[in-house]
Amino acid sequence: MWRRSLVAVGAASVLALAGCGGGDSDEGSSSDASAPAAAKLVVIITPSPDNVFFKAEQDAAKAQAEKLGYQTLVLSHDDDPTKQSQGFDTAISRRAAAVILDNAGADASVTAIQRAKDAKIPTFLIDREINKTGVAVAQIVSNNAQGAGLGGQEFAKLMDSKGEYAELTGKATDTNAGVRSQGYHGVLDQYPDLKMVAQQSANWDQAEALSKTQTILQAHPTIKGIIAGNDTMALGAYAAVQAAKKNVIVVGFDGSPDVVSSILKDGIKATVLQPASKIAEMAVDQADAYLKTGKTDLPEKQSVDCVLVNPDNAGSVKNFTVAGS
Repeated sequence: MWRRSLVAVGAASVLALAGCGGGDSDEGSSSDASAPAAAKLVVIITPSPDNVFFKAEQDAAKAQAEKLGYQTLVLSHDDDPTKQSQGFDTAISRRAAAVILDNAGADASVTAIQRAKDAKIPTFLIDREINKTGVAVAQIVSNNAQGAGLGGQEFAKLMDSKGEYAELTGKATDTNAGVRSQGYHGVLDQYPDLKMVAQQSANWDQAEALSKTQTILQAHPTIKGIIAGNDTMALGAYAAVQAAKKNVIVVGFDGSPDVVSSILKDGIKATVLQPASKIAEMAVDQADAYLKTGKTDLPEKQSVDCVLVNPDNAGSVKNFTVAGS
């Protein structure tokens, strides 16, 4: 957001979709030797695992599913709805038991999820919601509003409640981008001496964030801080700040290892950790319950609180988890 297969199929069209998980692209059963040969298949579809947040989701969902005796197939849609649709085609053709999905668009994903539902394959969403209820069994996300409130409060504190700042926002098609921005401004707009001089989308992308920040720094040489909608953009912003040799406060959102490391080195000042692994595990547990009983006994929409990460607790963060939280 900094803002994260062991099993693959033989068809070339599907190989192009396969996520990482050790880079193994051979078809086969789960790595859990104790799993029965006829174990049901759970298909896990996320954005690119090149982003450590999505890699953490993949790894956690895969491990939990295999622990429960399922086979797994991990695919990546690269935020492309067409690739996502192909992933659902694969799940349907292989008669998957369930799909765990971090989707490729709040509107663009509805049709594919409905297609799976019509094929009696339930979908459990993680990280990102869709703009429709009653299609997926569960939509489990970080409490982005709560997390953005934490990030906004920390940013205002670091800014001493005054000065010029810029905001980098995520993809307009991702509901998280809007929720986080609103959460930030729910706090920052309360401070009359904090002035936002630029707000641009960097689409969750590090290179784009670097470029956009360079332009912002040139246009606003007295800028004091940059708040980003995810850690990937925060890393890009911080790289631009370093290149310009400026002392500019940067705050992100995700809790990624690179940003946590930067915080420990007095670089980026803070981030808001999303419990990526916990949410993925929750989705698999709920899928297991649903497949066994036909229900989860939980509401479709569920949120999990985020945790502020700053120099006080960065040393206790590992794999999108804060020890003791």
